[in-house]
Amino acid sequence: MPITPRVASQHTLTPGQVAAMFNVNPKTVARWASSGLLGAIRTPGGHRRFREADVVALLNRKTD
Repeated sequence: MPITPRVASQHTLTPGQVAAMFNVNPKTVARWASSGLLGAIRTPGGHRRFREADVVALLNRKTD
């Protein structure tokens, strides 16, 4: 099954969604992406999206 934009969007999170999970500001999430702590995907419009699996892995590391 090919990955369509609709399918991909179901498995990605916005900076605001990630920020809510970590209880931080979305700008903090952007800094994490810039520093390489969290991988980001750029949309054609230039916005960041984060793979849900990467976010969950980081969340698990932060809680250990």
